[in-house]
Amino acid sequence: MKVKSVWYCSSCGNKQSRWSGQCTACTNWNTMLEELESSSSLKPLREAPIKRENSKPVRLTEVSTLPIERLLCSLGEFNRLLGGGIVPGSLTLIGGDPGIGKSTLSLQVASSLAALGLTVLYVSGEESLEQTSMRAKRLNIQSENLFLFNEIEVSEIIRQVEVLKPQVLFIDSIQIVYKQELASAPGSVSQVREAANTFMQLAKTHTIATFLIGHVTKSGEIAGPRVLEHLVDTVLYFEGDKEQNYRYLRAIKNRFGPTDEIAIFQMLKTGLHEVPNPSQIFLEERRGGTVGSIVIPTIEGTRPILIEVQSLVTDTFFPTPSRRATGVDISRLQLLLAVLEKRARLHLYKCDVFVSVTGGIRVQEPACDLGVVMAICSSFTNRKLDAKTLVIGEVGLGGEVRGVSRIESRIKEGIQMGFTRCIIPKRNLKGVQEFAGSIEIAACEWVDEAIGTLT
Repeated sequence: MKVKSVWYCSSCGNKQSRWSGQCTACTNWNTMLEELESSSSLKPLREAPIKRENSKPVRLTEVSTLPIERLLCSLGEFNRLLGGGIVPGSLTLIGGDPGIGKSTLSLQVASSLAALGLTVLYVSGEESLEQTSMRAKRLNIQSENLFLFNEIEVSEIIRQVEVLKPQVLFIDSIQIVYKQELASAPGSVSQVREAANTFMQLAKTHTIATFLIGHVTKSGEIAGPRVLEHLVDTVLYFEGDKEQNYRYLRAIKNRFGPTDEIAIFQMLKTGLHEVPNPSQIFLEERRGGTVGSIVIPTIEGTRPILIEVQSLVTDTFFPTPSRRATGVDISRLQLLLAVLEKRARLHLYKCDVFVSVTGGIRVQEPACDLGVVMAICSSFTNRKLDAKTLVIGEVGLGGEVRGVSRIESRIKEGIQMGFTRCIIPKRNLKGVQEFAGSIEIAACEWVDEAIGTLT
């Protein structure tokens, strides 16, 4: 058996015979990792480990279009995140930092599905059966249909699946399992890619809802090649600070439902519990009338959420001022500061600017631009905005306030939370006439007009 060294890109999985500083496929730098590959391992990779019976092409018109019967667990937020429940035969990847709650959530979902009478197999490669059992006792989980299995070899896992015939399968985690046909170590690019491909074929062939648990790298991306995210049907990613009690589960990719959906959970001693009203949670510690504090209605998937953006602007004695952002894109913040310098004539070049979104959530949509700008101006001028006022709008490079989508949902959420005034783009004024008697609407066309509302 001949063994040779090959180089795999940790980002896209591209294979090269020699090392290079830049991947020739994805052009990323310093992503090539060395692995050992044996000549005998090439043949099994070309053969499908799981063959489908009676597989043949069919006409598009002959494909069944009946609604998919989804599996519903006891966590309503988890069902909503997946688009209405778990699809049989789907492959889902759950990623997040170590200790953030991936295994806890998986065990709770497995227990809920087992309580419905489904056969669930939970494969734990990183923890022993005793450790997994201790976590189950802490979560008050007891089910006769939930089976635990401690194994990291792929062929042995498949053999037990064929014997047990479960409807749901959990792999904890994809970075620890390996295939004997490959000479590389568990967690390498080739092992992760081939193991995930095998479980994908297993899920589609036997109609098993499969969940893969994955770790993240230092840069915050799911460990393994990017092809891992392309193989699966759904990618769920945990966000939030481990030191806080709240966890945010975001759907980055979903072939059976909406993307960019978010579910919020609270980590307690008995496991993860749903948060039915996120706006109330994010605003419960807010103190009204604080300088530099603005409330923004943002859209996460299909749900409007009210968040608080805080800003602190202070004079600096250093030649290069500091710009720091938590929960907001730093590049977007620098762009907004340039607009304020040019269009609003605020001398921020000699000030340190800090912007933070409370609660640990991260916002990305441009509809939050005007709220960030107002928070910065409030702190810079030491003028505050009324505590019962919402701010919505996108800011252009010319200082204009652009319209945003789904303005009705945002304002409805504000009315339910007791807000009495809303600053919106002038372009959205026609779509909010129905709220004229419930909330005061102030429309603005330029950033200067919005800044003038500060008292």
